[in-house]
Amino acid sequence: MNNSVLLYIGRFLSLVLVQVFILNHINFLGYLNPYIYIIFILLAPININKSLFLFLSFILGLTIDMFGDSGGVHAAASIVIAYLRPVVLRSVFGLSYEFQTVKLSKVGFGQRLAYVTLMVFTHHIILFSLEIFNFSHILLIAKKSLFSSLFSIIVIMLVLVLFRRKDS
Repeated sequence: MNNSVLLYIGRFLSLVLVQVFILNHINFLGYLNPYIYIIFILLAPININKSLFLFLSFILGLTIDMFGDSGGVHAAASIVIAYLRPVVLRSVFGLSYEFQTVKLSKVGFGQRLAYVTLMVFTHHIILFSLEIFNFSHILLIAKKSLFSSLFSIIVIMLVLVLFRRKDS
């Protein structure tokens, strides 16, 4: 088996376990809940098969949903950001994405932060909109999306810095 395949399987399993057993139990003031499992989607190879990537994103979200009894909202949000990922990559990285030379560990902090921020905000807005699913609670959706996104972005950026691969 390819070494990178083992890396992605390990990343998938460890992110799910950390999310389910540790981070899902953090709910500070009802608004702060970090969702770092989307690191798997953020760090997927650029040249991955699109159908396989959407399927893996769905399985990732569905796994979080099964452990959290959340009815498919994580699966839906994961699929949406996986689908929109090429657009976000193209808008943040431009020609580097077109030539498939983007390595998240080698880009500047500003570009990395812009990419993570766009993906996390998109994920969280969809997640909380589907979770609450009531337009009259738009302020609650906005508050939860904003605060959880900020917290998630901080945690994801820390994880990306702490667990950066030296050879990539």
